[in-house]
Amino acid sequence: MIVYDFHMRRIIGNYRLQPALAALLVLLLLAACNSARGETWRRIQEEGVLRIGVDPTYPPFATLEGDTLVGIDADLGRALAADLGLEAEFRGIGYDGLYDALATEQVDLLISALVVRPEMMRDFAYSSPYFDAGQVLVVPEGSAIGGLEEMGGRTLAVELGAEGHVTGTEWQRRLSGLEVAPYNTADEALGAALAGEADAALVDAISARLFLAASEGLALAGEPVAPEPFAIVFRIEDETLQEAVGESLERLRRRGELEAIIGRWME
Repeated sequence: MIVYDFHMRRIIGNYRLQPALAALLVLLLLAACNSARGETWRRIQEEGVLRIGVDPTYPPFATLEGDTLVGIDADLGRALAADLGLEAEFRGIGYDGLYDALATEQVDLLISALVVRPEMMRDFAYSSPYFDAGQVLVVPEGSAIGGLEEMGGRTLAVELGAEGHVTGTEWQRRLSGLEVAPYNTADEALGAALAGEADAALVDAISARLFLAASEGLALAGEPVAPEPFAIVFRIEDETLQEAVGESLERLRRRGELEAIIGRWME
């Protein structure tokens, strides 16, 4: 809007257009802008197909079983398409090529466990998060620990070199007696908490939920310590598509379908 208004002022100043003609040109430019914003969504509705870019090598979000794409992202894409009266068409793309495929209009959007990246927001837009893969605190069931601030004098298991290790080290400077115990993998850190070798583990939410689904005796404590939201990605100009998919995602959330999809693969 601002860009078009700026250019129109230059046109009016340079050519001394009559107010009525200037107003008409502004309306024509605004109409063209609105048309471009809705062009992708109109084409999708006409074809009845939503083209979704996804990296099919990241279970439990997306992986191939034979020729069929399965996982959280696959189920979410199909649910969104069905809610919008469309057919989901998945296009497998390597992780490094996802944004390029979207920018060159090979796909309409991306659903591929992609973290919101502020530096990309000049060219791309993100939906509200559909999953938070950030670091979570996991404690033995019945533990009184409700958050990292209660870990003073206790032992925290972490995955060596991971975000939880960095966060745990930062908290170690704030809390007296906090011991950070690194393990080779997130599962080993969780196993230490389960075996009583540590009072809690700080790991990514994906590892935590998969471990909790397979083992009893541990529970999540509080909200994610370091959020890492996954969101759907769009070309920034496709505002009508963003609105349609955003509203559909919210409907899935309200009906409990989103959490059911996640639970299907993580519980």
